[in-house]
Amino acid sequence: MRLLLDTCTFLWIASDSPKVSKKAVAAFLDRGNERYLSTASIWEIAIKYSTGKLSLPTKPDLLIPEVREASGIDLLDLNEDSALAVGRLPWIHRDPFDRVLVAQALVHGMTILTSDDEIEKYAVRTLW
Repeated sequence: MRLLLDTCTFLWIASDSPKVSKKAVAAFLDRGNERYLSTASIWEIAIKYSTGKLSLPTKPDLLIPEVREASGIDLLDLNEDSALAVGRLPWIHRDPFDRVLVAQALVHGMTILTSDDEIEKYAVRTLW
């Protein structure tokens, strides 16, 4: 299975938070699954950190690559197909970063690890 981590899921995994469901942890730890973090999530983390809306133990420049490398999380760049797919999505979710994740998951045939009920309303595979 190809897993796309929601931004919150990535941050919770990075901090070993109990907020991550047992089912999501099991899927994340299953080495048979591929794990991805979108550049949109990195962008979201950087913005929220720089505006003071997100507290992290270290700067995103250090934290994100360290967690990705230690956890075997690959980077998913935002390509043209995914960017254009955002415009075809119904306006269920208003968060632009989450809309990008939904579009990327649809274009790339991925399952989103998320606890976000709004994302689950799209015709996209989710797991939590």
